[in-house]
Amino acid sequence: MTQVSGTQVSGRARAPADVLPAERRLFYGGAFHSAAGGGRMALLNPATGAGLGEVEEAAAADVEAAVAAAAAAFPVWRDLKPLERADRLRALAAALREHAEEFALIDAIDCGNPVAEMLRDVEMGARGLEFFAGLVTEVKGETIPVGPGFLNYTLREPLGVVARVIAYNHPIMFATMRCAAPLAAGNTLIVKPAEQAPLSALRLAELIRDRDLLPPGVYNVLTGGRACGEALSTHPGIARVALIGSVPTGKAILRAAADTVKSVGLEMGGKNALIAFPDADLDKLAAGAVAGMNLTWSGQSCGSTSRVFLHDSHHDAVLERIVAGCAHYRPGDPADPATTMGPLISRAQYDKVLRYIGYGREEGARLVTGGGPITAPGLEGGFFVEPTVFADVTMGMRIAREEIFGPVLSVFRWRDEEELYRQVNATDYGLSAAIFTRDLDTAHRAAARVQAGYVWVNHAGPHFVGVPFGGYKQSGMGREESIEELYACTQVKNVNIRF
Repeated sequence: MTQVSGTQVSGRARAPADVLPAERRLFYGGAFHSAAGGGRMALLNPATGAGLGEVEEAAAADVEAAVAAAAAAFPVWRDLKPLERADRLRALAAALREHAEEFALIDAIDCGNPVAEMLRDVEMGARGLEFFAGLVTEVKGETIPVGPGFLNYTLREPLGVVARVIAYNHPIMFATMRCAAPLAAGNTLIVKPAEQAPLSALRLAELIRDRDLLPPGVYNVLTGGRACGEALSTHPGIARVALIGSVPTGKAILRAAADTVKSVGLEMGGKNALIAFPDADLDKLAAGAVAGMNLTWSGQSCGSTSRVFLHDSHHDAVLERIVAGCAHYRPGDPADPATTMGPLISRAQYDKVLRYIGYGREEGARLVTGGGPITAPGLEGGFFVEPTVFADVTMGMRIAREEIFGPVLSVFRWRDEEELYRQVNATDYGLSAAIFTRDLDTAHRAAARVQAGYVWVNHAGPHFVGVPFGGYKQSGMGREESIEELYACTQVKNVNIRF
């Protein structure tokens, strides 16, 4: 997903007991607290099916307490000099890097993504904190001329308490980079990590407490399920809710936020297209199609280019190369630096992916490679599915229209460019797209025609700090990873003075 460099895993992972956080309670007001209702959630290692213990499950009463703690901390954090807030965020980034291998191992064990990839996520989280720390002085207004005898100016002020609901596929990155903008703007924060992979967020809370990195109540973590999310979305003391998650969850948050007229940010699903024109470099095209599927984390990415449109002139040759490229991804222990492909997050997601593979077969798509579960020595209880490629896919098939969130690639054959754009845009999603061509005119024309918020040309997959990321249609609302995200965490006040 992310363009970073430099960080390497040093040796094989330690045992899970060495890295998993000791605290499994709710974190708010600078301390850990037991859930008011005594609820708990069991965690599983998705690579083995083995238990990872439990975490506490927040309910409405816990949300109430966390909001009160965040609201009490808000004036302190808001009134801190901007450069002092920036110093705190940079110190958090430095602590994150200091514990990079630890956080990477926690996420590898908890969410199943290979540890080498999780190290890149840690680095991206640190870079995101530093990026927004550098923008604190951009939370500023402007003067607007309205005539003689008046001074009119605007102020950008923080919103208050912000809730961040994050996904399971990049836990520590989302708990840091995607929380940096509201903190930089002067808001306090409540993070709800994914119920399947909450452990790195809890370890981060331990680090914040132990190092006194942020004032108590500025960064809070509530582990929980739907009840916790609903309470955050409806609470009148929360000014903004931002989600990285599924379309149904995003719609539920949007409905729940309506009664209190909250600011809402949504990064949701994708059914992203990779468009290959006849003049494309075939080797780079095939490599981009494989890389864009994010098979390292088993295709569990909203930005995966899961629909590949190959021109009739090169369809067969590129399809053969794509199949060969998929063969390089081998499942294994996610905590082993040599592993190149992790499992799906849960039994439910594993069953869903296999069900969609069944739909592809039933509806007439041609299975080219993969199509079944994987078992490997020591990983028999894990949720692994082979990299799967279907050809002869049409837009009438479910695998062409619906987000699978797994290692399933659908390949289309096209001849007519107008019909190509019709099919590319014939989904409810519009997150990203990739275009492969050697012709500049073709690249610009195609970028203008695709209905997507983020477009790659001659590559697919990487994000870049400072570049706005977000989608069209039901892929979301708002833009992240950029100054636009910072502005979304503020509100504008106009002041008009008559002399």
